Amino acid sequence: MFKTGDFIIFGTKGVCQVEQVGSLNLDGIPKDKLYYTLAPYYSHGSTVFTPVDNQKVIMRPVLTKEEAEDLLDEMKDIETLWIGNEKLREMKYKEALRTCDCREIVKIIKTIYLRKRSRMAAGKKITFIDEKYFKIAEENLYGELAVALGMDRESVRKYVIEHVKNSELTVKNS
Repeated sequence: MFKTGDFIIFGTKGVCQVEQVGSLNLDGIPKDKLYYTLAPYYSHGSTVFTPVDNQKVIMRPVLTKEEAEDLLDEMKDIETLWIGNEKLREMKYKEALRTCDCREIVKIIKTIYLRKRSRMAAGKKITFIDEKYFKIAEENLYGELAVALGMDRESVRKYVIEHVKNSELTVKNS
């Protein structure tokens, strides 16, 4: 069970801070059932209430600093998603996001980044679906890494890009 003050990932809401654990004083809600009162970290002013025993939405702790650094080191080796059928592309992106797994989110970012480069080289624009899910994936990944590393999201974005470039240079020079 999470404690007040913990940072967690709550499904597609992303990073949330546990504000309170306890019963809700609302009509129609059993007084003996425990709920988390969550504050979405990047949606100031909003609140989420969810049962402590919620099995429908993934809830997990935010990565530790060490786990975040390990993920950064692994990024160059994380495979892209293979999606041969354009009609299944959005479904695959949604499935990967629903896992709330940082490695799956990295797959989305890498896949779309490479697709964008390829399309631009062919004189085409990025698709609306790719652009939409690239933005969502970046917000989710960089949001979690920002909390784990004690940085803001934009700094994390730059840090990730620099880290990946440096690790590629190290591999080439080995």
